[in-house]
Amino acid sequence: VSSMIFATILTASMFSLVFIGLGGEDHVAEILESMPGGPTGALFFCMAVIFVLGFFLDFVEITVILLPLIAPGLIMMGHDPVWLAILIAINLQTSFLTPPFGFSLFYLRSAAPPEITTGQIYKGVVPFIALQVFGIFVIWLWPSLAVWLPSVVF
Repeated sequence: VSSMIFATILTASMFSLVFIGLGGEDHVAEILESMPGGPTGALFFCMAVIFVLGFFLDFVEITVILLPLIAPGLIMMGHDPVWLAILIAINLQTSFLTPPFGFSLFYLRSAAPPEITTGQIYKGVVPFIALQVFGIFVIWLWPSLAVWLPSVVF
């Protein structure tokens, strides 16, 4: 398993270097800037893509492949990097609770008693998903909740 993660990180790093070297970062920034809704629309689109990709991919792939492509464009649009990282981290964690794959759900399934079905686990996780989505919107609306402590410490 660790060799698979290493291979993923290695190939993703090579992809990112070639992509950035060929000017792909500028094209992604242009696409984000041309989205309706300005910086907010671009961030909403990126968060939706990350959420959907989290259904099927592990956080390593999303973090190493997608984030280097979109983060510079979002930061250039004026989003605070700490706030953006916190939003993305919560979004990734939320997407791991969602079917069809729901990595966290399968970990829970392996530890649950045999009489607990996968369907019951899927139904039981809905309130937690709703709470985390609510938390994302709270942090989105009041960024100071996420950046206050880092600004005091650093």
